[in-house]
Amino acid sequence: MNYQVQENYLTIFLPSELDHHNAEEIRRESDRLIERNHIRYVIFDFRDTNFMDSSGIGVIMGRYKRVYLLGGEVFAVHTSERMKRILSMSGVTKIMQICEEDM
Repeated sequence: MNYQVQENYLTIFLPSELDHHNAEEIRRESDRLIERNHIRYVIFDFRDTNFMDSSGIGVIMGRYKRVYLLGGEVFAVHTSERMKRILSMSGVTKIMQICEEDM
């Protein structure tokens, strides 16, 4: 996984498949970066992602809970129609903004 920190923004470049095989690594590394860099905004980049299961939803929910307590927000960028549908059906769109443009 690739991560980019700019000021208090963390961008997580998600893999092609976001499932239980890589969710724990994303969870662990993103939490470390959030804490170490005083992150308030997390951007999930779905450019290369074409599959996500419930553990991927859990990664998003967990990062939301961490930054929300700090007054932060969570965003999604480069979401395909398939990913938008998954995010919407899971209810995650109630806590995160899906941005059509790069941030």
